[in-house]
Formats: sequence, structure tokens, C-alpha cells
Amino acid sequence: MPKLSWKSSKPLPTDTRVYVMASRFEVKSGSDVPRFFLRALSAWAQLKTSPGAVEASLIAQPLKRTFWTLSAWESRDAVYAYARAEPHRSIMGELRSTMRTSVFTFWELPPGGLPLDWTDARKRLDEQFLADSAKTDS
Repeated sequence: MPKLSWKSSKPLPTDTRVYVMASRFEVKSGSDVPRFFLRALSAWAQLKTSPGAVEASLIAQPLKRTFWTLSAWESRDAVYAYARAEPHRSIMGELRSTMRTSVFTFWELPPGGLPLDWTDARKRLDEQFLADSAKTDS
């Protein structure tokens, strides 16, 4: 399972909170995996230079057609600015039709809560998936 990790060298004030986003993407078919992974690497490169990015991790499970992201940001505005900026904005539109499922969840932590914890993130994503499924079933 390939995993990429990155951390900003910029120190965070101790009296602030970081905004965390976790996501899980499953593509429809194995033939979508290479394209998704290559586009994810473009978004990854963008993230490392995005204002407000604090820490990030990407896990690829190509045989399961699944990709996981976990990132911490200085603010909610910083993560949304990243999502609206290129190339991420175009990538979202380009890959939307290849998604079988996608789940997102957000929370806040004190800077002392870093580094990010994948166990906690996966639990939160599972809970969000169940909540999203309940909404679509009703």
C-alpha cells in the first residue's frame, strides 16, 4: 500500500486550531486507477505549495481501487481555497464520473494533536459513510 506523507516546516501558533479533512475515494474500475493516481499526484504537488497547508498524507490501495487522503490546514478557508484552485478544481471535475464512492469528513484539532492519526481518520470516515448512506436510503 503506497503511502505519501508531507509536513510543513512552518511552525504553528500554539493558541490556534488546525482544520482537518479526510477523504476516501473508490473508483469504478481497475482501468480508472492509473488515471486517478496520476491526477492525485498533481493535486499532491499543489498541496505542498498551498498557503495554509500544514500536514498531509495519501494512501493508495490500487488493487482495491481505493485512495485515502488526510490533511491538516491552518483554517477552513485554506482547504477550500486549495480545492477551488488549479489544478485541483479541474481534477475534481475530470474524475467525478470515475467515482464509485467518495466520502469526506472534517474536524478541528489543537496543533498538539498533530501528527495526524490514520486510525482516527478511518473511524471518522466510516461513520460519515454510514451517515451519508442513511441519508440516501431515506
